[in-house]
Amino acid sequence: MKKTAKLIVAAMSVLLCSASALSAEVKSLRGDDIATKAKAPERMEVMNVKGGIERSYKLQPPMVPHEVEKYEINLKVNACLSCHGETTYQEKQAPKVGESHYATRDGKVLEHISSRRYFCTQCHASQMGADPLVQNNFQGAK
Repeated sequence: MKKTAKLIVAAMSVLLCSASALSAEVKSLRGDDIATKAKAPERMEVMNVKGGIERSYKLQPPMVPHEVEKYEINLKVNACLSCHGETTYQEKQAPKVGESHYATRDGKVLEHISSRRYFCTQCHASQMGADPLVQNNFQGAK
């Protein structure tokens, strides 16, 4: 019986301590009041670059020099292929999908784009006209 009473007293004291801690003003690691909302970031425009964007290093996937946010890419549709596909790239005057996209991981050449390379935006991204978040002295391979 004495053990049970001690456990009840210990549990009650823990509850009282945690209740008083919760009532204290909560601050973030930055020291701001958490009720303060952060400003929404500025909306950056996608860079539309005629002729493409220069690569920073060898074997870098090319950057997309135009807007692709509203392009539909799913298991049934790939809007990128409407311009960059095997049958349309000449008519649209767009770069053709690379030959590496038609190979399996074992090196077997396919007649259609490999499922590993079908979702273009996994590797290829549009370039924003934004300043770097952290200053650096990176020099791409020229």
